[in-house]
Amino acid sequence: MKIAKVIVRTLMGLLFLFASVTFFLMYFGVFTPPPMEGPIKTFNDGLMASGYFFFLLKTTEFVCGFLLVIGRFVPLALVVLSPIIINIFMVGLFLDRGNLAIPAFLVLANSFLAYCYRDAFVGLLKAR
Repeated sequence: MKIAKVIVRTLMGLLFLFASVTFFLMYFGVFTPPPMEGPIKTFNDGLMASGYFFFLLKTTEFVCGFLLVIGRFVPLALVVLSPIIINIFMVGLFLDRGNLAIPAFLVLANSFLAYCYRDAFVGLLKAR
């Protein structure tokens, strides 16, 4: 189980690192983004119009992905990434059904890692 935990943690971290670095490279014009159409384009255009959202999101993904890859502060990274993963899954489910493999992997990987690090979450789940 320890080897599986390291593999899943590293793959998930590399996925978030890749996504954030790709966004910043596209933003600074190193290469052009793939064309989008339909509801997903409207959704992304709305988020880009805010001016800050994608930079905050991709910076958070980069930091948490880095933490997952190096294996430090993993429970914190999982908690911070959880709402992002839920949103990625919902966007895939409702706006871009052709691409559900990565969101499904992220949900399963986050659930698996949360189970592996369940001792770190005991304090969060206590009712007072």
